[in-house]
Amino acid sequence: MKSFCQGFIYAFHGIAHVVRTQRNARVHLVFMGAVVAAGLYFRVSTIEWAILALTMSLVLSAEILNTAVELQVDLATSTFDPRAKAAKDAGAGAVLVTALGAIAVGLAIFGPRLWALVVTGTYTLCK
Repeated sequence: MKSFCQGFIYAFHGIAHVVRTQRNARVHLVFMGAVVAAGLYFRVSTIEWAILALTMSLVLSAEILNTAVELQVDLATSTFDPRAKAAKDAGAGAVLVTALGAIAVGLAIFGPRLWALVVTGTYTLCK
């Protein structure tokens, strides 16, 4: 049981390392906070919460995996290697793809609500 619990401690250390050292991870967390606040304000449905939670976890997971790739590449080479650059660029590309997907999800869920708020000046919580 101790080794099982220790695995969680290691995982939290890894997440903390990413948040502490990666500016983009902190930016993602700020946006996640804004999404949660918007979800509470607009009273999104249970299904929408599930979609938002999955989307946010995918973005943060991509950022964590990108950091792992970058650390491993840095460990493996100390001189410029185009393959190392390609590996790092691919990791960054994975984060970009998930972030763009998250933006699309956010627009699909919050776009109509924000539009109604901007156009009418109010948002009716009851539909």
